Amino acid sequence: MTMHLTRREWIAGAAGGMAALSACTRKPEKFAPVSIYRAASYSEDLYDLLRRIIAEHRLNVRGKRVVLKPNLVEFDEKTTINTHPKLVHAALEAFRAAGADVFIAEGPGHRRVTLDLAEAAGYFSTVPRFESLFTDLNLDEVTKTGLIRPHSKLSSLFLPNTVLGCDLLVSMPKMKTHHWAGATLSMKNLFGVVPGGIYGWPKNVLHWAGIDQTIADLHGVFPRTFSIVDGIVGMEGNGPIQGTPLAAGVVVAGADAVAVDATCCRVMQLDPLRIGYLRLAATAEQLHPSQIPQEGESIASVARPFALLPDLQYLHLQEKTPRA
Repeated sequence: MTMHLTRREWIAGAAGGMAALSACTRKPEKFAPVSIYRAASYSEDLYDLLRRIIAEHRLNVRGKRVVLKPNLVEFDEKTTINTHPKLVHAALEAFRAAGADVFIAEGPGHRRVTLDLAEAAGYFSTVPRFESLFTDLNLDEVTKTGLIRPHSKLSSLFLPNTVLGCDLLVSMPKMKTHHWAGATLSMKNLFGVVPGGIYGWPKNVLHWAGIDQTIADLHGVFPRTFSIVDGIVGMEGNGPIQGTPLAAGVVVAGADAVAVDATCCRVMQLDPLRIGYLRLAATAEQLHPSQIPQEGESIASVARPFALLPDLQYLHLQEKTPRA
C-alpha cells in the first residue's frame, strides 16, 4: 500500500525525525563546536571534567542507551596503547549522572580474548562490575548494514547490534599516530566495531577495501556519535602499537567526529587536509580551522608536534610549534 502525505504532514514528520536524531547530541548542522581541555594526568579531576563536557555540549541522554567505545588494541606495560581506563570510567559515571543507561563495548583487531586484554589494560581494576557492563563486539549478534554512498570497495558490513541499536555511540580513542593512516582518532576508532568473529583477526577486509575509504564509510553508518579523545598521554612515531608515549596533556571532545579529528590533528601538528579519510569525509571548507568553532583552550596553546615515520613526514603542518 502506498501512503500519500500532504506537504504539512511531510514537514511535521521530517521535523519529528530530526528531533529524534538530535535527541542525544547536537551533531551537525555543519560546524559543531569542538572543546579542548587541559588534563595533565589520569587523576580524580577527570570525573568533574567529563561531567562538564556533557553539560557544555548539552547532551540530552536521560533515559537513553549510551555505549562507550574505547580503543583497546594490545597491551605492553612498557608503553601506552589503549584508552586509559580512568577516562572511560569517568565518562561512564558522567553519563550515568546525566541519566543514561551506559555500557562499554569493543572488538579488538589483534587479541581474540578481549577480556584478558581489558584486564591487562586495567579495566577490571578501575571500572566496577566491568564484565557485566562490557560487550565483546567481535562476538556480538550482528545485522547486515548497507554503507551510505561507499568510498571503499564494500557495499555492506555485518555490524554488531549493540552499537547499531544504541542511542549514542561515544568514540573514545587514544590520540596516536598511525603507520598507514597518519593519525588514529575518533573515526579510525570505529574499526573496532567491525566483528572479528565474522571478518577475522586483524580484520584485513578493511585493509583490502581501503583503510581511508573504510574509515569514511564507517563514519557514515553512525550518525549519532560523540567523541572524547584521550590525549593526556598519546603515542607518536610508529603508532598505533609500537610508537613512543607522548604526554600531550589534553582531552578533545565534540559531536562532529570530522571536526574533532581535524582539531586533534592540529594539536598533533599534522595537516588534516593531508589525512586521507578526513578528505573523504568532509570538504576542504569544513576542515578549515576558521570554520570549526573552538571552545576551551586554543589549539596553539596546547599544540605539541607528534613525531612521524620517515615516509609520513609530509603530513606535518608546514609551520610547527616547537616542543618545550
